[in-house]
Formats: sequence, C-alpha cells, structure tokens
Amino acid sequence: PEKGMARKQSGRAFLHYRSDVCRFSSRHLEAQVRMDDMKGKRVLVVGLGASGKAAGTLLLQQGAYVTAADMADSVALRRSIRPLIESGAEVKLGINGNVEGEFDLAVVSPGVSLDQPLVEDLRAKQVPVIGELELGWRYSLCPNIAITGTNGKTTTTELVAALLNYGQHRTLAAGNIGVPVCSVACRTRELDILTLEVSSFQLEAIDRFRPSIAVLTNLTPDHLDRHHSMGEYIQAKSRIFNNQHAFDWAIVQEEALMQMTKLGISLKSKVVTFSAHSETADLFLDRSLIVSKMPGWSGLLLNLEDYMVHGVHNAQNLMAAFAVGRVMGLGLKEMREALLSYKPRPHRCEFIAERNEVKFFNDSKGTNIDALRCALKSMPRGATDNKNVWLIAGGQDKDMHFHDAGPELSKRVKEALLIGEAKKKIHAAWGLFTTCTPADSLAECVSVARRKAGPGDVVLLSPACASFDMFENYQARGDAFRELVLSQ
Repeated sequence: PEKGMARKQSGRAFLHYRSDVCRFSSRHLEAQVRMDDMKGKRVLVVGLGASGKAAGTLLLQQGAYVTAADMADSVALRRSIRPLIESGAEVKLGINGNVEGEFDLAVVSPGVSLDQPLVEDLRAKQVPVIGELELGWRYSLCPNIAITGTNGKTTTTELVAALLNYGQHRTLAAGNIGVPVCSVACRTRELDILTLEVSSFQLEAIDRFRPSIAVLTNLTPDHLDRHHSMGEYIQAKSRIFNNQHAFDWAIVQEEALMQMTKLGISLKSKVVTFSAHSETADLFLDRSLIVSKMPGWSGLLLNLEDYMVHGVHNAQNLMAAFAVGRVMGLGLKEMREALLSYKPRPHRCEFIAERNEVKFFNDSKGTNIDALRCALKSMPRGATDNKNVWLIAGGQDKDMHFHDAGPELSKRVKEALLIGEAKKKIHAAWGLFTTCTPADSLAECVSVARRKAGPGDVVLLSPACASFDMFENYQARGDAFRELVLSQ
C-alpha cells in the first residue's frame, strides 16, 4: 500500500510538471478507443520471429483472421509457432513469393525488408502495410518514450527505465531491446509510460506511431546493405519524430541534429541537445563531468568517475537519460542514486577476465565501425605503449566502409585477427593501418591472441560486423568468446 501510494503521488507530480504530456496521454487513450476494430479482419503477418509471433497473437486476441508467413522452414521454427497455430492462425512456411488470399492489413516484422516482392505486391494491391511496432503501439494504453540511434540505444533505454522505476514511474522496456511491443500492449494499462528501443527497421514501417519523448543517440553508418545510402538511413531514423506535436519532446545528439538539418529534416517538438564533443549543446561533457545549461537546470550533473559506465559514448547515453529524467520531472538527486547501481549488460565492452596480465573484453554488440572506434578508445592503455590491443573482428558484412576505422587502428591495435565472410574485405581495408591475420574460427583467434599477447595487452572482440554468418546472434558470439577465454 505504501509503495502504491508513492506511485500515485509520483504520478500526480508528473501530471503537474508535464501537463502537456498529460494532454497527449488523454488523446492517446481516446485514439485507442477509436482504433479500427480487428474483429473479422483478414490480416497477413510476414515474418515469424519473436515480433511476428507476438503480432499474430495480439491480432488473434482481437478477433482477426490471421495468416502468417515466413521464408524459412525448419524443425525449430515449426516448434516455436505451434502455439500460434493452436490459437487459430493459418501458417505458411517456405514462402518465396506472394501469399494467396485477400487481406485487409499486413503486419511485417522488422527483419522483413519493405522492398521484398511480397511486400511490394501487397502495396500494389493497396493493402495497408505496418510494422509490429505500429500495431503494438496502437493497442498500448499509455504514452511512450522511444529511443533510437546507431549506437547506445539499448544502454540508453536501460538507463531511462532504471531512472523511471527508481522514481516510482511504472515502466517496462520493450521494442528492439528484445521484448516485442505487441507482447506487452495488454500490460500498458498498469504503466505510467512505456520505454521503447526502436530500430531503423521498425521505423520504416510506422504510420501513426508517436512518442511523447523521442531520443536520438547518434547517427553513423550502419545497415547500408538495407538502407543503401547514409541519407536513406538518416531518413529512416528521423521518422521517430514524424508524428510528434509542438508539446512533445525531441532529445537529440547535437551532431545528429546537424546531419538531419542538412537533409532538410525539421522537428516540430521541443528540442534538447546533448554532445560529448560540443559545449554548445544543452548537455555536454567537460573532461569527466556531465554539465547542463538547460534553463532552470544548469550546472554539474555528475562525474563519470563515480559510476560503472565509462567512455565518451556512455557519457552521451547518460546525457540522453538525464534529459529524459528532467522532462519527466525527476529530481537530480534521485537520478544520481538510480544510476549508481547501474551496470551495463553483457557484450558491451564487457570485461571478461585477466590472464597472465592480459585483459580480455567482449564487445560482441559492436556490429559497426563507430562501435568499434568507441570500444578501442575505451580500452585500457599499456604502461609504455598505447598500441596494446589484439583485435578480433569480422563476420557478416553490412556494407560497411571498414577503412573509416583506420586512424584508431593505427593508434591502438597491434594486430587484427579476422574471421567470417568479411575477413578478406576487412584485410584489404585495414592492411595499411595494422597487421591483419585471417583465421578460420573464433577459437583460433583467441588461441593466437593468447599466445602472442604480453603483460599490459588487451584482447578485444569488437567485430564491426553482424554475427549471422557464424552465430545465431551477437549474444551467442559473445557467449562463445567468454567461454573460450574462461576455459583456457
């Protein structure tokens, strides 16, 4: 009862501090009442990963006739979709072309490109196509905070959720963080606000999706195999702001805002900027200090040396989280307290072990060049030589410009051990900057690095590539690296 009363009091404080968000919430709830009735509608779900299955389940609960399709057909997939079939969905696997039938709506999973022939055929037939994020949002009964960016969006989402829960604002972290929005939509009536990590893939397929607070952590090249150019990638990311109103909030890295401005993208909402490199931003980094010059909230926010998150990239994640907390009316003291116990999740420059005075770090989540550069900058330096990193990289290429990492490689990397489909391309790009050695497996890389590294050196797994050529996902790759390090 005491905790419930504290939440009610906190909720009232939030309504007083942010009356415009309150108005948004009311209109949002009314919009849900006016949501198109799915009962009896024929809906095609394309893609049967976690998002597709969650979308199918939600649609069935709303009385829709669901047909679900996937290009894959495996024993594991058939096992995972059994509950969907038992609930009444018609499932078609191994689909390489169009799906027969007439549909009132199609819901695509994030992994499904919108230029696939199946999706293009649906649009040609004037079937509305939306993503799982859009569907889940339409059935959510509370406002939301949405966080996107090339790097740091997962960490920032976790930081924001930690701040809100500590401050008695009931929230859940969902979306690209691993929990489909459709799977938590039915629980949002109990929440004050929903905290969402959203990807460029998800944002491609939104229609009315509107966050009351939208966060953009940064914009660096990624997923160019799908978005084709940096301009298209920026356009996809900026869709997070498309439906915001003047009383909503956009919290944006200053450099990312400049990139959008150059493409003619403007924001209708209130804007807060942050940057680790420019003191003209509302929140900025001064050595290890995060400083604010927001009106009515100026001064020192925190000293990074007092917390368990390190590096310039994490400083920006903290700035974004602090800006959200400020907009939500949280006190500085409680935000500092909430973050003291925060520990980054695995696979993000995660320290694994020290063996024979050699430190091993797992940055398997680093699947692009900017993430690699951030990881290299955050690695411990040697006592006599800053070039003390044995880098393990490679995997499935996302059309990355690997030569962009050259300056950091020449400063920090003794040798790059390369694996996966992209190793020849990486070797060609990095050979001028550091010694490159191809390997057949992650195990071989760890063995070579262990044999060559000396006291004060660092062995870093930061692939700058996707994992799908050799592993199920980046988590599996990081877990395999951890096991190899600890088993020898």
